[in-house]
Amino acid sequence: MGMGAAPQKGKRHYMADINVTPLVDVMLVLLIIFMVTAPMMTKGLDVKLPNASAKPLPQKKEPVEVTLNAEGKVFLNKIPVDEDTLKQRLADMKNEGSAEQVFLRADRSVAYGLVANVVAAVREAGIENLGLVTEPDDSSKTTNKATKTRDDKKVGKPNR
Repeated sequence: MGMGAAPQKGKRHYMADINVTPLVDVMLVLLIIFMVTAPMMTKGLDVKLPNASAKPLPQKKEPVEVTLNAEGKVFLNKIPVDEDTLKQRLADMKNEGSAEQVFLRADRSVAYGLVANVVAAVREAGIENLGLVTEPDDSSKTTNKATKTRDDKKVGKPNR
């Protein structure tokens, strides 16, 4: 006789209940696997941002991010683009109303000229609200350099 069958005058009757223990075991194993692997699936861009002592500003909606990595490659919201495509996509986003504010994340090792080119491309797309993203500065290392006066510094004439 099979499992769940009860002999009863020549007729077999099967149990209609489902054993949920193996189902729960499999679901818990899958849950643990997804919990462990989910953080590994997020992929970001490796950019070493410069330090600054300014506090982050509150945001109303998700801003557009333009990233310039150490190799000089430009990314628009983590998607690689060239300068012309950047201008076109930013102009399209501005016309749609989704690019009111753009944040520029540039690696600290990138040449100033490349950063200036990206800033110019953002401006040419018609976006005036551009923010530069920096890393928070360690408060123990900061000195108040802004309060130093001209007398505190050695000022000399430039060599010509």
